[in-house]
Amino acid sequence: MSPATLRPNSVAEVQEAVRTKRHLLPRGGGSKPALLTPGEGQTVLDMTGLGQVLEYDPSEYVLVTQAGARLSEVEALLAQHGQYLPFDPPLGQQGATLGGTVAAGLSGPMRQRYGGVRDFILGVQFVDGVGQLVRGGGKVVKNAAGFDLPKLMVGSLGRLGILTELAFKVFPLPKATATLRVAFPGLEAALEALYKLAGSPIELYALDLEPPATLTLRLGGLAEALPARLERLQAFLGRDGERLEGEAETAYWRSLNDLNLGEGALVKVALTARHIPALEAALGPAPRRYLSAGHLLYLAWDGELDALDRLLGAQGLSGLVLRGSTHRPQIGIDLSQAMAHKVTQALDPQGRFARQPYAAQD
Repeated sequence: MSPATLRPNSVAEVQEAVRTKRHLLPRGGGSKPALLTPGEGQTVLDMTGLGQVLEYDPSEYVLVTQAGARLSEVEALLAQHGQYLPFDPPLGQQGATLGGTVAAGLSGPMRQRYGGVRDFILGVQFVDGVGQLVRGGGKVVKNAAGFDLPKLMVGSLGRLGILTELAFKVFPLPKATATLRVAFPGLEAALEALYKLAGSPIELYALDLEPPATLTLRLGGLAEALPARLERLQAFLGRDGERLEGEAETAYWRSLNDLNLGEGALVKVALTARHIPALEAALGPAPRRYLSAGHLLYLAWDGELDALDRLLGAQGLSGLVLRGSTHRPQIGIDLSQAMAHKVTQALDPQGRFARQPYAAQD
């Protein structure tokens, strides 16, 4: 039996849904289906009717949209003015929305240079569990006082409130980009180079590890300066690499942003580089990529998710299943804590949202 679906076209309709329905499950563009499996008695709240850009002044570098705004449309608008979202939100071509991106806490390959989604969200508006409209943050960078609600909503998975409006800071696009792919004789050598790069003053837009032992590095800046910078980067590493430039380079990163790593479930894992050797010994042939100097893993898992749950738990890690068949998208260690329960109780005292406790990831 298909779950009931509501399609609000205004904030007032979202508030009415929260006041009259129990166990609401918000849905954006459907690009992360593992997060959208309704439980018994849940009502799906389709947020794509709230998809407008509300404010955008390129000279102010601030964007305000409704939560159902499509990433692809927002990015096209920003690009017309030479700007972008530097946390590089993934799955735009699959229909992802800004609200879904924030709720799932997703950042993409180019988060290395400036940071993840938490670093760029300025303000939020959401409907809490009793139907009240709550605002946090604003439209300027230095506006935090008291509890930082915008950052709290990153990774909240719809468990603290229904996002209706978001404000972000945006940055100028780099004038040009170039990529260097450097293969190393083994994982230990690749990780040594990764640590060296992460601790250096070299400004990289991406610093990724592709198993078994390839580093993929992206530079951005003036086109005429990039060839010399690539030479210096190779000298720094003491190794030559494959260069990607122009349309081939752009297409490479566009494809990676789609996160089509392979067959099976798509899983996001937050980690640090020190976890990589043990994970590499345990993960087997599963296609994967470590982003942001080893702080973020996207993994295509074609086996039983219970096995990956145990594997991550043994490593002290937590994963979020984005695509795949599962009744429990959060796997690995249990991140629910007393504070998380208290926050959930404060914002959703009647239990109108997803029943599992809030556990943020970024």
